[in-house]
Amino acid sequence: MIRLDEVSSHQQLVITPPQSGLSLQGTVTIPGDKSISHRALMLGAIAEGETVIEGLLLGEDPRSTAACFSAMGAEISELNSTEVRVKGVGLGNLQEPDNVLDAGNSGTTMRLMMGLLASSSDRFFAVTGDGSLRSRPMSRVVKPLQEMGAQIWGKKGGSLAPLGIKGTQLKGIHYHSPIASAQVKSCVLLAGLLAEGKTTVTEPALSRDHSERMLRAFGANLEIDSETNSVTLEPHPTLVGQKVVVPGDISSAAFWMVASAIVPDSDLLIQNVGVNPTRTGIIEAMQLMGADMTLENSREVAGEPVADLRVKYSQLKGCTIGGEIIPRLIDEVPILAVAACFAEGTTIIKDAEELRVKESDRLAVMAAELGKMGANIIEHPDGLEITGGATLNGAEMDSYTDHRIAMSLAIAALNAKSETKIHRAEAASISYPTFVDTLKDVCQIA
Repeated sequence: MIRLDEVSSHQQLVITPPQSGLSLQGTVTIPGDKSISHRALMLGAIAEGETVIEGLLLGEDPRSTAACFSAMGAEISELNSTEVRVKGVGLGNLQEPDNVLDAGNSGTTMRLMMGLLASSSDRFFAVTGDGSLRSRPMSRVVKPLQEMGAQIWGKKGGSLAPLGIKGTQLKGIHYHSPIASAQVKSCVLLAGLLAEGKTTVTEPALSRDHSERMLRAFGANLEIDSETNSVTLEPHPTLVGQKVVVPGDISSAAFWMVASAIVPDSDLLIQNVGVNPTRTGIIEAMQLMGADMTLENSREVAGEPVADLRVKYSQLKGCTIGGEIIPRLIDEVPILAVAACFAEGTTIIKDAEELRVKESDRLAVMAAELGKMGANIIEHPDGLEITGGATLNGAEMDSYTDHRIAMSLAIAALNAKSETKIHRAEAASISYPTFVDTLKDVCQIA
């Protein structure tokens, strides 16, 4: 049985595995990619002419992006997953809003938007978010923007929102990012669109490249140096509205990949998954653990590689996951931790300290919540050590208002021996509004 209960001011997801056993069967169509949805809305808002977006994610985070750019003059039609039309204001023409821009829970909205605001000369912007976002570090984008000449004020020396930004003429720089972060890279590149001179970002490892792909599609001139993990942007391009088809989000697909791999006798086909090489770390990690997974119907849609994934139950094996693969699966570490609970031997996840400054401290939260179920899990400063094989029992747990925590715990609950209750389960709607309905469908539970 799977149900959502209203408890006080939040939703509680209750999962009771059937006594006769459970297997997951069928076909899953996942929501649009969150990263691509954000970027399509933003670039459409600053381009000339009209952008048409098909397959937009209807989660809370893209809604925050749409609301912010609507407040700055872009005309954005009602959001839906079929077709969204964006009439842009043109590069450099974002309007000074009448009120504070609210990014909600979306770090992508705030960090990427700041690059555009900082370069909007002679206009003032105030940006904030919910309690979680106001506690997350913004210095990682404030620092390079200030090197470009940006004027930014905020709590703790500009390291925390709320933030005030006075747009000004920026200068291009070569920024050597200390972390591999698509948000940092994208923010600096967006700031460089109106800068004096070229802007280059070099990373210690390759992060997702959706911004580079989409900037090129809209008309920007970029040079990619894969040997040094560098990208260079020429300033002052003419950005023209495009048709964008958003593939399914591999981060959302990851929940079903793991679920089908750990629940006996399961066989799921996950359709229309974006398999951009900068995002496929989760596939590589699952294959390293011995998952029975095949890619079918590989194709390209609007410049992004897409495939269908078939995943069947298999006995997973522990392994070590770290190094250059981590930036390519950073959002999938919580669900990987669940997979590790059902693998033979020990799985070590390392080099993932970035997870401590996400919507929650995901390392601490996953260690604590899976520990409540009886998992053999040890938290390290940069990761987790999980010895599989322990029997998981149902428990009363909390999502910490983190969408990926809520969904990861729900998948773990499918293999528990008794009822699980997950508080604040509504967090899943941030990136996957139909998660619970899809869970019922694949479990064939009413």
